[in-house]
Amino acid sequence: MSTKSPSILVVDDDPNLLRMLRRGLALAGYDVQALEDGEAALRSVRDSPPDLIVLDVMLPEPLDGLEVARRVRAAGADVPILMLTARDQVADKVAGFASGADDYLAKPFAFEELLARVGALLRRRAPQQASERLSYADLELDPATREVWRAGQTLELTAREFDLLAFFLRHPRQVLTRDQLFRGVWGSDYLGGSNIIDANISYLRDKLEAGGRPRLLQTVRGVGYALRERP
Repeated sequence: MSTKSPSILVVDDDPNLLRMLRRGLALAGYDVQALEDGEAALRSVRDSPPDLIVLDVMLPEPLDGLEVARRVRAAGADVPILMLTARDQVADKVAGFASGADDYLAKPFAFEELLARVGALLRRRAPQQASERLSYADLELDPATREVWRAGQTLELTAREFDLLAFFLRHPRQVLTRDQLFRGVWGSDYLGGSNIIDANISYLRDKLEAGGRPRLLQTVRGVGYALRERP
């Protein structure tokens, strides 16, 4: 029985790079669609969701790559996004991750590195054979259906909040540093000076603690965070 090739949507307004990526990814065995603007990309994601998006930041107006990523996430799509950009400053990376990107690759890049990152993102999103529910205290998470409950009540989480909580549930009571969280959830090294992790922890706490429920995500000052009940 044949296995369907993963589908990749590539969005870049550089026709030469777009041609190279389309050809290279197709030769690597992927089903590739190539587009040059953000509006067409959003329509494609809506009508035929891909398994992964390779998205350039500097797209022509009215929608740049950051805005495309934000709208993809706002629509609830959990598709991995690999952001491409000619800029490699920490602030640019922070903006990319904050918009919903899962990984970030600065131009110029080696095609072999892009292939490796694409493969890693697809593996991380692949269904787990063992999809047992994860639980701690009155918290329960189903990796297969991406549902979360606290005290039997369903919680509505964003894709990033779900991944962050799942990482904590796989390491209960352990103190996790920001670097461990960034590697485990964002798939890259921690960007020192950014508040991405703290902001996502804050959003997640708001939902976990709604209705006066006790705190489970504890701050360990000077180190990181831990999923554990207060003594």
